[in-house]
Amino acid sequence: MNRDLLNVVEAASNEKAVSEEVIFDALETALEAATRKQYEDEIEIRVAIDRFTGDYETFRCYSVLAEDDIEIPSAELTLAEAKAIDENAEIGGIVEEKIENLPFGRIGAHLAKQVIIQKVREAEREKVYEEYIDLEGQVVHGTVKRLERGNVVIDLGGNVEGIIYKEDLIPRENTRQGERLRIFIKRVVRENRGHQIVLSRVAPELLKELFRVEVPEIASGTIEIKGAARDPGVRAKIAVYSEDPRIDAAGACIGMRASRVQNITNELSGERIDIVIWDEAPAEFVIKAIAPAEPTAIVVDEELQSMDLAFAEDRLPMAVGRGGQNVRLASELTGWRLNVMSEEEFAEKTGAEQERVARQFAEQLDVDEDIGMVLVENGYTTLDEIAYGDVDELYAIDAFDTESVDELRARASDVLLTQAISREEAIEASDANPIETLEGMDEHLLLQVKLNGIHTWDDLAELSVDELSEMTGIDEAESAELIIRAREPWFRDEGQGVDNE
Repeated sequence: MNRDLLNVVEAASNEKAVSEEVIFDALETALEAATRKQYEDEIEIRVAIDRFTGDYETFRCYSVLAEDDIEIPSAELTLAEAKAIDENAEIGGIVEEKIENLPFGRIGAHLAKQVIIQKVREAEREKVYEEYIDLEGQVVHGTVKRLERGNVVIDLGGNVEGIIYKEDLIPRENTRQGERLRIFIKRVVRENRGHQIVLSRVAPELLKELFRVEVPEIASGTIEIKGAARDPGVRAKIAVYSEDPRIDAAGACIGMRASRVQNITNELSGERIDIVIWDEAPAEFVIKAIAPAEPTAIVVDEELQSMDLAFAEDRLPMAVGRGGQNVRLASELTGWRLNVMSEEEFAEKTGAEQERVARQFAEQLDVDEDIGMVLVENGYTTLDEIAYGDVDELYAIDAFDTESVDELRARASDVLLTQAISREEAIEASDANPIETLEGMDEHLLLQVKLNGIHTWDDLAELSVDELSEMTGIDEAESAELIIRAREPWFRDEGQGVDNE
């Protein structure tokens, strides 16, 4: 009998490619379930199988509780009753009483089979999950198995399936059953009934991984991929860079007779790929990314992370690309918002912007707009540049003498100091009335208003009744009451102002 049991374990382990320990666990569970069925009362059973001999023992398990806590006499014992079985028993522990084994041959075959199948399936699913979670973010081969409502099920081998959802398919790509594809493992999700392997054909990461596969210099780290952007199936841009000046990064990616890049294009349903040399200077990188069109002028706004680019009238369509494709991909690749315009539009915008900054300088520094325009024309756009920039550059401006420069720097420094003090006072004022201290603000309301950026009494006071109701879901009467309560400091301040006058 014991030899039969060991033979069952070995056969099931070999057939399902799971460890024998999983089969032993399944058999123990089956024996426990079958043994419990022999009793009318609710009991707990533990079966322990010797992994080497096949012998097994069966134990009835009891929880040890205080006498007043006994609710299931068939599965619970008082301390005194437990000590009769095990003198070391303690309240809160478990004692086990050895009982007669249920013969292996009498186990309900259907029950044992179902338990073993379930355990084996769980083990197989866990094995697949552990294997593919390590492959997340990589490119693998798969075969189209079937189409399901616009999605594509991929056979990854070893009886493992993945899915490409409709939005992750290359538009207009005709996939056929049995076709072999390279796919990107987007994510592996553990679920109650197993796992789900989500695949993609449109992720920029797929493009990067394909280049790593095709270009040995990238795989070895000699060439680095700095970014990628795709219009799947149509056009893509990839930025590459090598610290070794002797290496032609673009040429290595293209390959002899364009063989390397052509292999990737074929894999991605004809997607045309622009290879861009990365540059640490943002403006230079953008100029390379938006090629083949060349801007005639460029203005960089680092604060807004945007650039204005001017193009000759006949080059503007090339810069924009069909449907805005070229500028959109260049923007995604570089991480900068790109505003493409004609030279005429650029001149108008630049002139208007220069006038605005010149007026701002005139107001802040208490000087004529002509002086403000001189600063702008010499590349100054902020007070920080005037106050703390290279003084020799200011001295070099013909329109200013040394005394004028020193006075401008002093005024700019004073304005910046005043602004800093004002910001600090505003922060202190807002901290004086945090929204948590407003009467009637419970935890639910507090969460709702904070999620919408309301942190102080003043923030709430500036809302309308409709806005607060829509934001929190409370009725208009309650909204009005809260807003009035938040505005009370305003009325007090106005009243104090009248009295002081």
